[in-house]
Amino acid sequence: MNKNKTFGIIGVCGANGNLIARILKQRGYNVIGNDLSSKEDCRFAKALEGYDIEVFYGEAPEEFFEKADYIIPPASLPKDAAIFKKFDKPIFELYDVIEKLKSEKPVFGITGTNGKTTTTTLLKKIAYDNGIKPCEHDLEGMQGNAEFIPILQSRLDGDVGILEVGTFGIPGTIGRIVRYTGMSGGLITNITPDHLNDLGSFKDYANVKGEFISELDFGQLIVNGQDPTIMGLIRDMDFKGEVITFGVDELPESVGMKECVCGNEIAVKEIISGCGYYFCKCGLTTPQVDYIATNIDLKNRTFDLHTPSEKLTVKMNVDGLHNVYNITGVIIAAHKFLGLSYDKILPSIASFSGVSGRMEEVANVSGKTVFVDFAHNPAGVETVLKEFKKLYGDFTTVITVSSESGETGDKDIFNSVLKYSKFIVPASVASQKVAFNEIKANSELNDRIFLNHIDDFEKTGTLGASEEEVKDGIKKALNLDCDVVVAIGEAATKFKKVIFEL
Repeated sequence: MNKNKTFGIIGVCGANGNLIARILKQRGYNVIGNDLSSKEDCRFAKALEGYDIEVFYGEAPEEFFEKADYIIPPASLPKDAAIFKKFDKPIFELYDVIEKLKSEKPVFGITGTNGKTTTTTLLKKIAYDNGIKPCEHDLEGMQGNAEFIPILQSRLDGDVGILEVGTFGIPGTIGRIVRYTGMSGGLITNITPDHLNDLGSFKDYANVKGEFISELDFGQLIVNGQDPTIMGLIRDMDFKGEVITFGVDELPESVGMKECVCGNEIAVKEIISGCGYYFCKCGLTTPQVDYIATNIDLKNRTFDLHTPSEKLTVKMNVDGLHNVYNITGVIIAAHKFLGLSYDKILPSIASFSGVSGRMEEVANVSGKTVFVDFAHNPAGVETVLKEFKKLYGDFTTVITVSSESGETGDKDIFNSVLKYSKFIVPASVASQKVAFNEIKANSELNDRIFLNHIDDFEKTGTLGASEEEVKDGIKKALNLDCDVVVAIGEAATKFKKVIFEL
């Protein structure tokens, strides 16, 4: 690729176009951009600031094509689009960029059903605190953990790549991310049912997450050893790399059923949802983990971590047993992947106050404390509400969730809310439908469930409620006899500004 040539990016205001433009500029190429949107509507314009990229807004003028030696179109633009017939320029496609501009740094990935964002954010914080710069996609308002964003992110400037790896329920996505980033190590937090509407069964979903294992091949894998699904996949995929396991030494609080990779239903003595002590007749059983957290004091936010060589005393600044798991995995990753000694890791753990939208205390309204949490699948909701119960006793839950596992997921979420909450305010259409049927079956629930209005709001992904529904739901909750309100779901975190209005 000749650095005296100019690349014209069509769709530079989109995520992929934005990232490609910045990658090329960082590597010394000439770049110009075009986008149909106006300058005011360019979604990721802020990420382009300081890059000296000339952008033509609106219909691409002749000047754009005259200046460009190569054209890089959006992957979604058909090859027979009129714009290509009008101007005869060599075309560089997305995969050409990926193939010719490799990632030039060590890359570590983090996947799982729950805890990915917290784990990724904390590991990056430890890196920054120790003078190590992770590459950042800088796409404001976008999580960016799936499709081509992590792949392109790994090619941006930085000392290391620390990537959150997700899936929209599409087979091949995770495998592609691992393969095209040149990932050498990774961490799996847990695997519990999700995206069942897209994939049909938990086994299918587990196999999608299993792409992380199969593609990492001979790399280093850090995993929650108390999750039977993860350990079963590692066994069945005959993973050839190094496996490092972690867990917590805590008495189980319940017994849940989980499908083993062999197809049998197994009883899991659960420490958190879907993880704990297990045995299947296929021979899968809880291993003796390499790193174990003991003496957990959630009230004082401390625990001991037994490593293969020493015992650490860990002080954390976030709540919940699930965060003991998250932090333990991060300590191992920081030590093994970033090569940091424990004394350089623990201060960052102690000062980490969490991620926005995760058990986040938002406001105090008329003497009542209001939290929001992004939990949007059955295991995530159960785990988070169990921790709220331990920490605060009685609370009211406002449900803004619409599960990606459909009606089954909506029912499982509602049952967890019913199990741990004093009062329930269903704000999403999905939760209202489940609540209506529950009240019909058991009229005594009338004293605990306070239905919101039902409209025809249609969910987008996990966004299950409108802004107005979130506002009305929280208003209802604030009028109930309970000092703590927990609003769960993507809508609760997206529209949390309504709490300030109250």
